Amino acid sequence: MANMDVTQREGYERTTLSGSQQQIRRGSERGAAIYSVIAIVIGGLLCYAALQAMEGWAQWLVFGVLILFTGALAFAIGPNRAGAGRSETGIDAS
Repeated sequence: MANMDVTQREGYERTTLSGSQQQIRRGSERGAAIYSVIAIVIGGLLCYAALQAMEGWAQWLVFGVLILFTGALAFAIGPNRAGAGRSETGIDAS
């Protein structure tokens, strides 16, 4: 696939040419919603416990740096940043 141009690769990756006539099954939306609620509750409880255990300015400083790093990482890999989804040639990936 490395020596294919964009048109050849798109033709190869179509479901009708790659051997499968079926669409990819996404799974249960209800299961994902239940998992999300449980994960948010557990995450919230763990955050509350961590905040209650903090003593001193050094621990608050480390916590602040972790929050800033997480936000910067989310911004850096987010889909809404400038240049996201574009190749070096300027052709849109979608």
